[in-house]
Amino acid sequence: MERIHAIVTGRVQGVGFRQFTYQTALEHNIKGWVRNLQDGSVEIEAQGDEQSLSDFFRAIHKGPSFFAKVKNVQKTKIHKLEDFKKFKIIY
Repeated sequence: MERIHAIVTGRVQGVGFRQFTYQTALEHNIKGWVRNLQDGSVEIEAQGDEQSLSDFFRAIHKGPSFFAKVKNVQKTKIHKLEDFKKFKIIY
């Protein structure tokens, strides 16, 4: 089990990115959360097994649609696991 904190930059707000992240997390059995930041980026905390996280972030790099454009995903491993019950969108 691993926990990753990520900041996603590019055209990632107003294009369905949080909903896409939520759906992708469900598909890969990822727990944690996603939220928009004031600077236009998106913040993600994701926890799951190594392969699931790898698949999850591969999808995140691609983004949800023609309108989204992911420029960068800056990931940092967090060594303390959380007791996340599900994945949620923070508004």
